[in-house]
Amino acid sequence: MNDSEPTADFLDLIGLRHIEDVDGPANQIEIGPQHLNPYGVVHGGVIYSLADTAMGAVIAPELAENERTATIEIKINYLAAVRDGIIRAETTLVNRGRRVAVLESDVFNGDRLVAKALGSFAIFEVQ
Repeated sequence: MNDSEPTADFLDLIGLRHIEDVDGPANQIEIGPQHLNPYGVVHGGVIYSLADTAMGAVIAPELAENERTATIEIKINYLAAVRDGIIRAETTLVNRGRRVAVLESDVFNGDRLVAKALGSFAIFEVQ
């Protein structure tokens, strides 16, 4: 695999889909039994992966052709347990500097806010 041909294998594995929502683009996952932890609620890693991917999708159009991005860190607050339905991430670009971008992602289950994430992403040049 080369840099210019990304794969979506992991996204397919967790069932993540990009949608055009009424409020703009969003990313979502329809919850199934494969997303649940032993206590019957969505594993935090699923919600984190949704937020991380949504942030990457929002910063990607802001990059020059020779730039790439990678997550530096994400701080996430889980606000409510999710057992079923669809989780949806709505993400905004807070700031895009020369080498670091900051993004915020709100994760909803229906109309209920279930997690809030703030992430920093490195911006670097590739040859």
